[in-house]
Amino acid sequence: MDESRIVNLEIKISHQDQVIEELHQVMYEQQKTIDKLESLLTGLTKRLQETLGDQDAEIRGHEKPPHY
Repeated sequence: MDESRIVNLEIKISHQDQVIEELHQVMYEQQKTIDKLESLLTGLTKRLQETLGDQDAEIRGHEKPPHY
């Protein structure tokens, strides 16, 4: 094999390694964001259920039964 071909292959591999590392960093940051959003969503869902649960009990206490 020609030496220039070997050098070109080494350069391509080096660039690919760099791109793979950059993609790994992006995926890591995205996973951190996803984890944070899931945590926030869980908290908001819990708060909403608590709020609606309290309101639901109050509303039903003042409503007439369906047979009226």
